[in-house]
Amino acid sequence: MNLSIIIPLLNEEESLEELFSRIDNVCKTENLSYEIWFVDDGSTDLSWSIIENLKVQHPQIHGIKFSRNYGKSQALHAAFERANGDVVITMDADLQDFPEEIPELYAMVKNEHYDIVSGWKKKRFDNVMTKNIPSKLFNAAARKVSGVELHDFNCGLKAYKKQVVKSIDVYGDMHRYIPVLAANAGFRRITEKEVKHQARPYGTSKFGTERFIRGFLDLVTLWFVSRFGGRPMHFFGAVGTLMFIIGFLSALWLGISKLIDVSRGIYGHLLTNNAWFFIALTMMLMGTLLFIAGFLGEMIIRSNREHKNYNIDEVI
Repeated sequence: MNLSIIIPLLNEEESLEELFSRIDNVCKTENLSYEIWFVDDGSTDLSWSIIENLKVQHPQIHGIKFSRNYGKSQALHAAFERANGDVVITMDADLQDFPEEIPELYAMVKNEHYDIVSGWKKKRFDNVMTKNIPSKLFNAAARKVSGVELHDFNCGLKAYKKQVVKSIDVYGDMHRYIPVLAANAGFRRITEKEVKHQARPYGTSKFGTERFIRGFLDLVTLWFVSRFGGRPMHFFGAVGTLMFIIGFLSALWLGISKLIDVSRGIYGHLLTNNAWFFIALTMMLMGTLLFIAGFLGEMIIRSNREHKNYNIDEVI
């Protein structure tokens, strides 16, 4: 199969039939065999009923129905596990992405051997203050921290080599950082393609400005995990050991100073009256705790961590 097209959605009943029709026309015109995975992330409208009706008429359509809203990352994770196409394309269901971009994205992965081709909505039709400006700032920070040179991490229209989606683990709110996860996994042929964008024709956006705050926190997490996620003792153990040594040497110096005073016949200087005593004690305690945290982290990553924290009601 040439293509697996993955479409997470939440309350998009107005756009689903038109979206499928455009995808179908494009793939038939380009003679591409394909499957579509609609992932209903807890919709409360008629989205799932429409998917069921489309499935009856078109066997290339598949659907995953979550029991409630779990988020885009979990929706992608569920579909990535089931995708069969040589190239996997993700796109949003709101018709802001153009299905007509699919053939070129497919060709860049298949013929030019890119691991990931990420869409770049250079000209956006969103609110300038609440979407465009925050998005530019967020993407600049993401480029700086991650080292992956993409202009639009948030763009839902991306194409992946099949091996990429089978090798990475998308969890939490990490969907916007899939290129970073892939780069950390050794997939370095990552590029971007300028894609068309249009204003949402139906419904309202499901993402608010708070997504940029969550995105920044996720970026910090990803930076740390990418460097120390496989070896937490290298960070926590090193910092903890350094703090313990500094605290111990400080306490030792205080003890030696006390003995020197006693040898000189100077009494009455209590160690507890010296602020350095409490600083040294605190540093030794914190150093011990950080060392233990590193040890526990090493034990945890040796267990099989499971990110499948969602419940599926139905798969068709």
